[in-house]
Amino acid sequence: MKILVCISNVPDTTTKVKFTDNNKQVDDAGIQWIINPWDELALTRAIELKEDANNSIDEVCVINVGLSKCDATLRKALAIGADKAIRVDADPLDAYYVAGQIAHYLKNNPFDIVLSGIESSDYNGSSVGGMLSEFMDCPAISSMTKLEVENGNVIIHRAIPGGKQILELTPPFVGIVQKGITNEPRIPAMRGIMMARKKPLEVLPAVDVESLSHIVEFELPPAKASCKMIDAEHLEELVDLLKSEAKVL
Repeated sequence: MKILVCISNVPDTTTKVKFTDNNKQVDDAGIQWIINPWDELALTRAIELKEDANNSIDEVCVINVGLSKCDATLRKALAIGADKAIRVDADPLDAYYVAGQIAHYLKNNPFDIVLSGIESSDYNGSSVGGMLSEFMDCPAISSMTKLEVENGNVIIHRAIPGGKQILELTPPFVGIVQKGITNEPRIPAMRGIMMARKKPLEVLPAVDVESLSHIVEFELPPAKASCKMIDAEHLEELVDLLKSEAKVL
């Protein structure tokens, strides 16, 4: 059984975002790129399953749609424990374009389980996993918080309002992962970093997929107002500000 994990290359969450080209492009200068946190959790869980001798997972592969700047992120995924990496050499124009590129690879290279983070920490679109399942004409399971493999069947827990749902299904399927799928992301060890240099990172040309949306403009949120300190003896002033400025009362 083989698992493919979709990896998005995103700015570190502490990055101070700036824009160029009349606010139509993100300024890459000084950005530290990382694996999207939800994708990293999916990858960690896939590796945990492979390391468990009680199931039949024999390969974990990662795939990314992006330019050469994504290679360092994919090497980190290999250092964490992925067996190989695939990069479709293209600018990820929108979610539909990304899903189409990954689906084309899967049609020629089938996997039993495809995992995707519930969203990316940059655009928060929450779209690629669902679109990918439509391209592949296979089930998509969203909000996954637990993934187990038993005797060729897959047991999944997913979060629902007020509780959880437990599903059993047979691959192939697309799993959309959220927090809870594993305790914490795995940190590459020195041995993993050294081994990653020898693992395959295959770069493939993009196929003709139409993007269905384009960015008109980015806009930063309004700056937060300065913090006002109210003396503990002046409760009436605090109440007045909560009513007139914060408008929470």
